[in-house]
Amino acid sequence: MDVQLAQLIVNGIAVGSIIALAAVGLTLTYGILRLSNFAHGDFLTLGAYLTLLINAFGVNIWLSMILAAFGTIAAMLLSEKLLWSRMRSIRATSTTSIIISIGLALFLRNSIIFIWGGSNKNYNVSVSSALDISGIKLPQNQLFVLFLAVVAILALHYLLQNTKIGKAMRAVADDQELARVSGINVDQVIFWTWVITGALTSLGGSMYGLITAVRPNMGWFLILPLFASVILGGIGNPYGAITGAFIIGIAQEVSTPWLGSQYKQGVALLIMILVLLIRPKGLFKGTS
Repeated sequence: MDVQLAQLIVNGIAVGSIIALAAVGLTLTYGILRLSNFAHGDFLTLGAYLTLLINAFGVNIWLSMILAAFGTIAAMLLSEKLLWSRMRSIRATSTTSIIISIGLALFLRNSIIFIWGGSNKNYNVSVSSALDISGIKLPQNQLFVLFLAVVAILALHYLLQNTKIGKAMRAVADDQELARVSGINVDQVIFWTWVITGALTSLGGSMYGLITAVRPNMGWFLILPLFASVILGGIGNPYGAITGAFIIGIAQEVSTPWLGSQYKQGVALLIMILVLLIRPKGLFKGTS
């Protein structure tokens, strides 16, 4: 295999692992809450900036990521309390919810710019040398990011398959009203959905800031790959979203020698359009 191609695939796997974390949260909110949340990318950005804030006080970067996740979870739970629970209570249409989520995204982004400014920022971490394996450069930060992403995905799998709340989440995703009459506490499921979504999304944002830079529009530029991953994997299917994310991440990076880095978003859009034309329900069974 050509060294350049191998390097691009490695880079794509690192980016795909980040997209996977955030895409899982996006697909869970749709599968359980039927919410297409366009503010999702800006919550990812919020996680990165909270990590930056905590890290600036001399806190270890990995601990900063964990603490930032709690802040992002709190912000998501606040949006649930003020917005989404009310929208469900009045049975707002999906169009109304999408418009509100876009407004929330703009509010979050401009609040971040107001507090931190619009310039790129970096975490206070020491620069480590990259590993060289047969000419392929493996930055240590990318290796840590991939390791943390795998751990988070395995933890999510265990939660969904082997815990009471995970089984309840799957039941609510299949049929919320049937789950409610069966005695499942739907409100508790919604609470834990936001907790899991907030943690994974914040972690994804923190990791993305680690391998690139922290900037106000980072989540906005990731929202298209996120939705493409969710659609590719089957809307509402977390495992499909993870698979879709790695496909999108690798495809975007591999395309750069021919199309240039400025057209990465176009690659994600093209894949999303092709999937919708050929297999509208995605590669895997999603939530109906």
